[in-house]
Amino acid sequence: MTETTHSAPRTAREADPFPVQGMDAVVFAVGNAKQAAHYYSTAFGMTLVAYRGPENGYRETASYVLESGAARFVLTSVIKPATEHGHFLARHVAEHGDGVIDLAIEVPDARAAYARAVEQGARGLEEPHEVSDEDGTVVLAAIATYGETRHTLVERGSYKGLYLPGYVAAQPLVPRREKRTFQAIDHCVGNVQLGHMNEWVEFYNKVLGFTNMKEFVGDDIATEYSALMSKVVADGTRKVKFPINEPAIAKKKSQIDEYLEFYGGPGVQHIALATNDIIHTVRSMRDAGVQFLDVPDSYYDTLGEWVGTTRVPVDTLRELKILADRDEDGYLLQIFTKPVQDRPTVFFEMIERHGSMGFGKGNFKALFEAIEREQAKRGNL
Repeated sequence: MTETTHSAPRTAREADPFPVQGMDAVVFAVGNAKQAAHYYSTAFGMTLVAYRGPENGYRETASYVLESGAARFVLTSVIKPATEHGHFLARHVAEHGDGVIDLAIEVPDARAAYARAVEQGARGLEEPHEVSDEDGTVVLAAIATYGETRHTLVERGSYKGLYLPGYVAAQPLVPRREKRTFQAIDHCVGNVQLGHMNEWVEFYNKVLGFTNMKEFVGDDIATEYSALMSKVVADGTRKVKFPINEPAIAKKKSQIDEYLEFYGGPGVQHIALATNDIIHTVRSMRDAGVQFLDVPDSYYDTLGEWVGTTRVPVDTLRELKILADRDEDGYLLQIFTKPVQDRPTVFFEMIERHGSMGFGKGNFKALFEAIEREQAKRGNL
């Protein structure tokens, strides 16, 4: 396996041709946004903060905005049945199932960001435009990325509202938890077809000015049966990180192949959520019914020998099936959910970092074998 790491420029903000302020929102198209909002409130501990729908003048869709710390999910579904000339989200859900349609990025200047992106070859979806209400003005624009995924560019520096103009405050669906389950979006992973990973890495390099943070290719990102390749691109300050995966030729169908088949093309595979207490996170999510991938006990027999001392004792990691990895900068703890819908597509990662800016390279084999066991149960390996 080859792993290459690139450090951010020392004067990242000044050197960055496409400055960003972070992830603004992960936007999902779902079949039933009301039920999905309840799921993410109950199972993930998020809080419903805003809503937009027929009750306040938006007749075609209903959207629920949930937050946990700096992490924001927007869940949208179509009110009317899908028709030949109906809302594109109805078609999207029919073809792909529930999934991510937009990785929205907050930028200091949406007009400049859009102009730079289009100049460098991006396909524009929405030209910069202002939306306003009594809380101020937001400038929005959008560009296309892999599959039917988009990046909305959000400039909200002069806006004081809850999310965007048109949204109204909403009462939480369940009581707020005393302690957050997670605090932020760590990274978002995209799956693309065989032979297209480098194409999209180059897109982020050229269009958004992102740099290559890490790459994973070779035997250590493979099991006996399946393989994949991955490269990670990130903005200059490492606030926005996008790993891009493609399948590799192997004996059987990889997790990437399975995703592409059931999603119907490229899209967002998983979202990693940053927590500062993964023990609390896993226990509270498990108690609420979230299912995590299983890890054999044998993984933990030698874990302490190569990971060393971590905040969480190995016995507790074993009990909760949490993975650990260490690199030259520190260590991380991570765990992965099973897919959160019936189609084996979108899932989540919970990650607690202690210095390490890696992605769990030492866990790839154990993780992929765990995914393969689930694929075999579904008859998709």
